[in-house]
Amino acid sequence: MSKKSAAFVKALFKGMARTQREFTLEVGPVRATGVPAILLGVCGIVAAAGVAQFLGRSAGRLPETLSEAKGLAQTLRGDRPRLNP
Repeated sequence: MSKKSAAFVKALFKGMARTQREFTLEVGPVRATGVPAILLGVCGIVAAAGVAQFLGRSAGRLPETLSEAKGLAQTLRGDRPRLNP
C-alpha cells in the first residue's frame, strides 16, 4: 500500500469517526447520539420505504378500506344519526 492511499484510508476513517460522534437524532422525548442515532435513522428510512411500497401495491383497495374504517369508527363512537321509528 502506498503512502498516498494509506493517508486517504486514514482520513476516511477519521471522518467516519467524527461523523459517528457528532450525529445526533432527537424526536420528541427520544434522543440518540452516535451509532444508535444512525441505526434509528436507517430504520426510519426502511420503514418509510415499506409503507410507500405497501400503499403503492394496495392503492386500488385503499378507498374501500378507508370508507369501511370510517363507518366502523362512526359506529363505535355513536355519531350515527338514528332514525325515528
